[in-house]
Amino acid sequence: MGMTFIRKLPIPMEVKEKYPLSLEATEHKERFDREVAEIFEGRSKRLILIIGPCSADAEEPVMEYVHRLARIQEQVKDRLLLIPRIYTNKPRTTGSGYKGMLHQPDPTGRPDVFKGILAIRELHARVLRETGMGTADEMLYPANHRYLSDILSYVAVGARSVEDQEHRLVSSGIEVPVGLKNPTGGDLTIMMNALTAASHSHSFIYRGWAVETDGNPHAHAILRGFVDHLGHSHPNYHYEDLVNLVELYEESGLHNRGVIVDTNHANSGKCYDEQPRICREVLYSARHNADVGGMLRGFMIESYLEDGAQKPGEGVFGKSITDPCLGWEKSEKLILEIADRM
Repeated sequence: MGMTFIRKLPIPMEVKEKYPLSLEATEHKERFDREVAEIFEGRSKRLILIIGPCSADAEEPVMEYVHRLARIQEQVKDRLLLIPRIYTNKPRTTGSGYKGMLHQPDPTGRPDVFKGILAIRELHARVLRETGMGTADEMLYPANHRYLSDILSYVAVGARSVEDQEHRLVSSGIEVPVGLKNPTGGDLTIMMNALTAASHSHSFIYRGWAVETDGNPHAHAILRGFVDHLGHSHPNYHYEDLVNLVELYEESGLHNRGVIVDTNHANSGKCYDEQPRICREVLYSARHNADVGGMLRGFMIESYLEDGAQKPGEGVFGKSITDPCLGWEKSEKLILEIADRM
């Protein structure tokens, strides 16, 4: 019983000083962040695709995937901005199973959080260095965010975390856009309350410090579907759902009124092949209704080199070891299709 303290970890400032971003990488991020902000502020009509594997389980297949993204970004740069989804923390409903690269830099090895901190920083930094693309990650543990706060260009707060006070308050002090998902039960008022909290300034305790935040002007909704009391998945990307969100934004008085539609999870019933169809329907809704079109900022898509999923240790290069993902051929086709439909 109890808790075993294994080792004292370096604070984020120490890690950043020992493993700093290069000047070139910093310049890449500044440019990329400006482009992201223009989209969330409605000054750019491009859409964002936060796209990549369910979990970033190994550096080399992730880098192969990201380099492919970088090549296709050139083809669609006037219509889309691709943000590589480099998710290094994996929420687990029951607490068991692979928890992401932060915990296990080797998915088949023992957990090692210290090595994990260095591994996830290097992976995000390498993407920025080699492609000039900013990255996205989920803020599963608010206290860990500072290890990557100088690298990330987009942060997501998951459906299990959106009700948590610390996630909301820390989101208000993050300097890049933060997307807050609707909770697993589907109550959008919970998400709207989280957006209100994230959009305003706060004073609180964080990592042993008394801090004050300015409020995040780019906090926005992510619709990911929900699960009812019987365990059945229900989507919330349909036209009526999007119109309802427009009305909730109007009632909230929030200035920033953006939405990212998560095309997997409960929206697809975890049927990853449904993601292209969901994108098509949402784009149709955006064309049909100007308010919906003005609110839509893009999509979150789970995609990797190979279709489907595998168990840890099976060894298929670029195949998800968590939720199933679209393979590269289908992903490339989807990216080009979204660009053509704009």
